[in-house]
Amino acid sequence: MHKFDELDMRILSELTKDASISVPRLSKKLNINASVLYSRIKRLVKRNLVKKFTVIVNESMLGINVKATVGINRDPKLKDSIHGELLRIPEVRSLSEVTGRFDMIVSVNAHSLEELHNVVIERIGKIEGIQNTETFVEMQRTEKEPAYSVQSTTDK
Repeated sequence: MHKFDELDMRILSELTKDASISVPRLSKKLNINASVLYSRIKRLVKRNLVKKFTVIVNESMLGINVKATVGINRDPKLKDSIHGELLRIPEVRSLSEVTGRFDMIVSVNAHSLEELHNVVIERIGKIEGIQNTETFVEMQRTEKEPAYSVQSTTDK
């Protein structure tokens, strides 16, 4: 397991808040030399702690106003084909195999409740091997910035 220090965690926390921040600006904020910061960021990427730098889109500006989680029970023999079919649906954003009352949890984004209904009933529900679904529409979301610390990166 890789060891990461407090500076790594501070860099990670700041990049999580805003990955577009410039190295000179971040170095001033963290009070460290820009060349040290640059090499630390490069090392975090090389060690695969930072997988990618990305953009968060304000999807409501694109008319995507409905977000839902769909619990799915499926025929275990058709797991791979179901997985592939779900990934072909543009409104499906992520798939997770889970424990509990569902076999899978699928995140779906849609422009309207009507579109969500069509995706769940006409697309997901008609995939061979889907036994049943239950849809949870997101009413409100509160995001929390992750907090990283050195003790969470070492073996106990």
